[in-house]
Amino acid sequence: MVVVGLVMGPSGLVMMAMAPLSARVSKAKGPKVTLMLGAVVVATGYGLGIVLMSGVWQLVLVSSVIGAGIGLAYGAMPALIMAAVPVGETAAANSLNTLMRSIGTSVSSAVAGAVLAQLTATFGSLTVPSRDGFQVIMAMGAAAAVIALTIAAFLPRKLAAS
Repeated sequence: MVVVGLVMGPSGLVMMAMAPLSARVSKAKGPKVTLMLGAVVVATGYGLGIVLMSGVWQLVLVSSVIGAGIGLAYGAMPALIMAAVPVGETAAANSLNTLMRSIGTSVSSAVAGAVLAQLTATFGSLTVPSRDGFQVIMAMGAAAAVIALTIAAFLPRKLAAS
């Protein structure tokens, strides 16, 4: 567990470091562009994860790239939400965003667990998730990021709150 925490730690630090960049990109180009950039970085990270899973340093790299994309995308969401809803509804809309993120995390974790439970390898008497299972999950993550990019591309450039 300590090793897993140490491998995942840089991802959180990268996410935190991306917040100021996310704000600068949103200010210069708008939150839609920032969200799209974040989706591209996340898709790239998951794509790298399909081929880079041989060493611990590769897992750190992949999780850090994904963390960078998440830091960009999550930083843009509140600005997009606040521009899309009346001022009196911003708290409720941002709360709904948080709830949807939690539901998405729970559902994706369950799907990943189901995939890993189905795609296994046996070493002696030990059955463990296979490399193929992890590659399928990485491909699913990349596909989800591309879908998010596609949806973001259709958001209006300037949202008018009603």
